[in-house]
Amino acid sequence: MKEALYWEELGDKKVRCNLCRHRCIIREGKAGICGVRKNLGGRLYSLNYARVVAIHIDPIEKKPLYHFLPGSQALSIACVGCNFKCLFCQNWDIAHIPILLGKIVGDELPPEKVVATALKYRTPVIAYTYTEPTVFFEYSLDIAEKAVEFNIKNVFVTNGYIEEKPLNDIAPFLHAANIDLKGWDKKFYAKVIGARRDEVLKSIKHYKKLGIWLEITTLLIDGYNTKDEDLENLTRFIANELGEGTPWHISRFYPAYKMRNVPPTQIETLKRAEEIGKKNGLKYIYIGNVYGMGEETRCPVCGELLIKREGFDLIENRIVDGRCPRCKTKIDGVF
Repeated sequence: MKEALYWEELGDKKVRCNLCRHRCIIREGKAGICGVRKNLGGRLYSLNYARVVAIHIDPIEKKPLYHFLPGSQALSIACVGCNFKCLFCQNWDIAHIPILLGKIVGDELPPEKVVATALKYRTPVIAYTYTEPTVFFEYSLDIAEKAVEFNIKNVFVTNGYIEEKPLNDIAPFLHAANIDLKGWDKKFYAKVIGARRDEVLKSIKHYKKLGIWLEITTLLIDGYNTKDEDLENLTRFIANELGEGTPWHISRFYPAYKMRNVPPTQIETLKRAEEIGKKNGLKYIYIGNVYGMGEETRCPVCGELLIKREGFDLIENRIVDGRCPRCKTKIDGVF
């Protein structure tokens, strides 16, 4: 446990948390929506600081980040907690422990030991992932500051609901992020996600403004967020606000958590979304959760195969000095 950053006193021992865009007002003895930031005696504390619930070494492609140091390994860590309530949560068993079980779990792992682990296994990247890195921000920030001293990069896999001030503070140490843009319809965000779409869009644009490399993921669920109009608007937002060179990952839904009765996304839906994205100018579109489909990177100008992948394994990378070896087109990303 550690006293939290980004909060203010409201009187009568109430506080407002200013870390994420929920801006929870929290009474004494209560926690915010995330379940891991608690008001104790009129002060806000991070209950999950340095309490690691998951730690693995993953390919960077698993985040998914396809245009950021492709082929690299990432030390991936998570603490319990999330500020969203997605009914289809893929990692609900660790993300929602504070709410479901009413307790904080995880093994104590100080920031310096995380960095030491990355150095030991020679992973050039630390990824804050699996749950929501925003809600273990103080821990992420402390690790990230130490990691850059050893030329280790830091990446977020996030829902994009962080406030501007904390994002500004970590930006000098944060090199890339994959942000879930979970749909376009505001009602979908409210009912299925438990958040406000427009706040996510503001955050995404702020990441871009700060110069953090961005890739966007959308988990498509038939009948929920797959209307042509919504996909048109979503892909236009990426192209116009973030740039046509921003990779878009279309991910296939499989039944999970409170949506176990909803069938997997049809392949035709994924292909239709891909076509809409291409029509609106997106240069790099990838299909996830379908082995052997939509994994490769091609030059957007001449069509040359640049990166061949099998699942999360990088088989061949033909990009030279950030350019297509055939036509010399600059390829968007960090290579």
